[in-house]
Amino acid sequence: MTIESFDEFLDEDQPCYVISVAASMVGLHAQTLRYYERAGLLRPSRSRGRIRLYSLADIARVRQIQRLINDLGVNLAGAEVVLRMNRQMQEMQQEIDALRQELQRLRDRRLPAPKPEEESTP
Repeated sequence: MTIESFDEFLDEDQPCYVISVAASMVGLHAQTLRYYERAGLLRPSRSRGRIRLYSLADIARVRQIQRLINDLGVNLAGAEVVLRMNRQMQEMQQEIDALRQELQRLRDRRLPAPKPEEESTP
């Protein structure tokens, strides 16, 4: 079984990769991941023995940091701002979606859909 096929069965937020495996997956040194953690860009989970454990979401975040730094020339502080703004936009989108659903629910309750004969009458 390859790592890619194993990943399909994991919850995205399930911490399961030790730092050496996570570093290998993203092509970085373990020290770079520790630096990202000190800079506040990553927050890996910890085992009872205080070992860092990375989830698929953490790996995706590291890859996003790499793209910002390597492809767009953003520094670490800028990457932190971009990631924070991205998270805030996702949260706002979720709130907008929930509000739209609530609005539709209220509309459906107060304004029932027109009957078919009403629609065809000009």
